[in-house]
Formats: sequence, structure tokens, C-alpha cells
Amino acid sequence: MKNRSIYFLMVLAALFWGGAFIAAKLSAPFIPAFTLTFLRFSIATVILYVVILVKEKHIYKLKKEDIPVFLFTGVVGMVGYHILFFKASIYTTAINSSIIAASNPMITVLLCFIFLKDKLNSKCILGIILSFTGVLLTITNGSLSTISDITFNKGDILMLLAVLCWACYGIYSKKVMPRYSPLTLTFYSFLFCTLFLIPFVIYENPISLIHSVPYYSYIAVVYMSIFASVIGYLVQQMSIKQIGPAKTSIFINLVPVFSIILSSIILHETITIVKVFAALLIITGVYICQKSK
Repeated sequence: MKNRSIYFLMVLAALFWGGAFIAAKLSAPFIPAFTLTFLRFSIATVILYVVILVKEKHIYKLKKEDIPVFLFTGVVGMVGYHILFFKASIYTTAINSSIIAASNPMITVLLCFIFLKDKLNSKCILGIILSFTGVLLTITNGSLSTISDITFNKGDILMLLAVLCWACYGIYSKKVMPRYSPLTLTFYSFLFCTLFLIPFVIYENPISLIHSVPYYSYIAVVYMSIFASVIGYLVQQMSIKQIGPAKTSIFINLVPVFSIILSSIILHETITIVKVFAALLIITGVYICQKSK
């Protein structure tokens, strides 16, 4: 698959992840964080199992040395990021968490430079700066003075840890990718995530909440399982293997662009000129980074 194809697929993955923010708003208020994460990845695990049987005809048999690998990707990448994000939203503002989340490409590039000896060049740095500026414009609606009012709290620290989990997941996936196919790595990451969450779900006792959860919340969970998890993560693994974690992570800056569009369509929010300009900045930053060597 040529790079142009993987770029298109990563844009599509960003669209699905953007939709996941809408889906989360329709489900998170009614379903506890551990249970919501468990439902998302348990459904995704079953679907991915069927996909593997159809495409690869057999399931990779775990070896003893594989367990630490999938514990890391499943617990740090899946459980770590999602639980920390949901918990962070309780304590911090949307502005704070969005700005911190937008730092993911920079953290990933820095970690790749330190641990994978990836080279940094001026074009990639420029692309990240442009994209980050676009994200700032998006979340502040053009009023950058809002940033001066930010004070870090418990939620900010949790969100920073979530972004660190995501960056570590991407980099570690790059390191172990030669040993597994994207399907295998994604499937077992989902499976270990699901198994790890079981005792926490039991503690949350979601059975008592079944009748109070609206139908659209269940639809939202299914959406996140199929599109944001199965398709999104599979494409991400393919991208990490082909173009590396640093360039793959830059696509996360497209997520707020799609979130704006989907929010307008589904939640009837207004798209302003500032948000359109911010979207152009983000897309330009992604393009520059992808064109850099």
C-alpha cells in the first residue's frame, strides 16, 4: 500500500474518532467510565475475532513472551488513555483537556527522538506548530486570551497522563510491530483491555443502570466499538508500521475538525469563520508534516 493510501485511511480514522466524541457525549453521562470502556472494547474484540478468522483463517497463538507486550498495549494504550480521559473530564475544563490532548504529536515526536532515534526536521516541526495553532483557535473560538486564564488542576494532570499513555502506546506498537500483524496486535490489545476491566466493571455494578440508559447510548457504544475501535485502531496500526508513530500521531489534529462538522450536523452547533480558518490551519499542518522526509 502506497503512502497516499494510508494517508487517506488515517483521515478516515480521524473522522471516526471525531464521531466518537459525539458518541461519548451521548453515552458517558449514563454509563460509568470503566463499564463504557469495557462495552466498547468487548464488542470490538468479538468483531475483530471474526475479521481475523475471515482474513487470516487462524488466530495467532499466544506465547509466554507475548503476554507482557499485550499487557502493555492493552492496559496502557486502551485502558490507560480512555479511563484517564473520562476521569479528567470530571475535574478540568474542555479547553484545558483539548489543549493538552493536542500536545500528543509533540510528545510522540519527542519520545520517538529519544527512544527510536527518529530524526526531527524543520518541516515536521512547522506542521505540528500550525496544527496546534489551529487546535487552539478551534477550542477558544479565536479568543486566544482565554489561555491566560488556565490553571492546572487534578484533571489537567490526568489528561496529560492520558496523552502520555497514547504516545507510549503508539511508539511501543512501532517497536513490536515486526513480530505481529496489525490484526493480531490490535485484537490482543483489545482482548487484554477487556479482561483487565472485568473486576472494575463488577465494582461499578452496571446491571442496576440498564433501565435508566437511553437507547441512543447503546447505539453510541456500538458506533465506538466498530468504527472508532475496530476500524480506527486497525488503520492506526497499519499507519504506524508504514509511516511511523510520529507522522501517524499528527492526524489526531484532524479530529477536532471532524468533531466541529459532526457537532453541527448532529448537535446543531454553529460553524463560525474562526473554526473554518482553524480547520484549514490544521489540515495545512498535517500536509506539511506528511510531505517532510
